[in-house]
Amino acid sequence: MGPQQYSGQIVGLLLAAGRGRRFDPSGVRSKLLQPLPTASGRTVLASAAGNLAAALPICVVLRPGVADLVTQIAGHAWVQCDTADDGMASSLVCGLQQTVDAAGWVIALADMPYLQSSTIQALASALRQGADIAVPTCQGRRGNPVGFSRKHLPQLLALHGDQGARSLLQAFPVVEVAVNDPGIHQDIDIVADIRQ
Repeated sequence: MGPQQYSGQIVGLLLAAGRGRRFDPSGVRSKLLQPLPTASGRTVLASAAGNLAAALPICVVLRPGVADLVTQIAGHAWVQCDTADDGMASSLVCGLQQTVDAAGWVIALADMPYLQSSTIQALASALRQGADIAVPTCQGRRGNPVGFSRKHLPQLLALHGDQGARSLLQAFPVVEVAVNDPGIHQDIDIVADIRQ
């Protein structure tokens, strides 16, 4: 799917290009391919993509050589990021370049499969109502994903390294969107995280 097909829309970017070394330092087992007991055996990646796609058109960012991940996102647009090992910012920039005509983005992480679609819709709604940056909060704590209007596209495209867009949250006004969704704080880093 080319950039023109996202014109004027809020797009969900799903960052799935990391190697997940904390989950399996050997790199043999991908955390994104692990089945979730709470999702009838759907994998971490399929669940995260499905939750995002239930709210927005999405584009998934993958690293090269992951045909096994591509099968998990059948039917969803995706892009390969050849520089994914340079850090999260490289994956983010790759996804932004693929969707550059969008009105805004909800940037989600593929290892957060417990996120509710209603949270994504609430962030997109905040962007449509004029927020330049929107973050979800649950029980007073900020979480992921984060929404950005296209006003911040130049700053997002200039990111590098593994920090992602955190620096923008510190430098610019942020609209906090209260949600009843503990999934904004739950990611899969280690094997025990899957058995929640």
